[in-house]
Amino acid sequence: MRFILRGGSPHRASEWADLPDRLLEEQLAEIVQEVGLRGEAAERKRLADQKAREAERKRWEAAMQEVHAAHAHAYRVKHLGEQADTWHQDSRPTEYIAAVRNHVTSLPPGQERTETEAWLAFADAHLHILTESVSAPKLPTPPKPSGDDLKPFLGQWSPYGPRSY
Repeated sequence: MRFILRGGSPHRASEWADLPDRLLEEQLAEIVQEVGLRGEAAERKRLADQKAREAERKRWEAAMQEVHAAHAHAYRVKHLGEQADTWHQDSRPTEYIAAVRNHVTSLPPGQERTETEAWLAFADAHLHILTESVSAPKLPTPPKPSGDDLKPFLGQWSPYGPRSY
């Protein structure tokens, strides 16, 4: 008769058999001890793997916090650029009106000056309406990013979890 133990990490042996000078029944304690040692080793490996997965998840979560912060920063920088572009576009009429106002002072009294002053009154009123509707700039709240939005900031990580590649 022969007993073969498969699986796990062998400590002493994986195979026992009836021998002329030693029967299989006499080897049962050794077999049971081998099963126990393999079981303990498997449990240690399971716990170590679980601990490694937990550590990797914590690293991923910390990285994702940094990724979200980087995404929010990039979003706000982009928004700032758009605000500056809008301000630049909106400041052009103000600059133009200032130039016309400066020019009107050099005009002699008459119809051209009167028409230009009427136009300036209209332009000032229009600018007043525009500036009333503009609120003070506020720090924008970035929208919830998709996985694709986060990819430029991820490096080695996946947006879907530490083991998703």
